[in-house]
Amino acid sequence: MDKPQIDIEYCPRCGWLLRAAYMSQELLTTFSDELKSVSLSPSQQNGRYTIRLNNEILFDRKTEGRFPEIKELKQLIRDRVNPERSLGHTDR
Repeated sequence: MDKPQIDIEYCPRCGWLLRAAYMSQELLTTFSDELKSVSLSPSQQNGRYTIRLNNEILFDRKTEGRFPEIKELKQLIRDRVNPERSLGHTDR
C-alpha cells in the first residue's frame, strides 16, 4: 500500500507561504515514516488555505473560518494514517 500524501494549497498573494512551509516541516518531522510527501501548492484562488490528504480535504480555512492549529492538524492526520500512534505531548 502506498503511503499517503499531504498537499497544502495556500494563497501566495496573502503571504501564507511561510505558514504552509512551517506546517509542512512539522508534518514531515512528526510523520516521517507514515507519509510519502508533503507538497506546497500556490493557489490561483485568493484566500485559499486548504490541506488535503490523498485529495480528501482535511482542513479548509474558509469553511472553518480560521487556520488550523498544528496540534489539531497532527491529530487529524494521525487519526487517518496511524490511529494507534501516540503523539506524546500533542495528545494532551
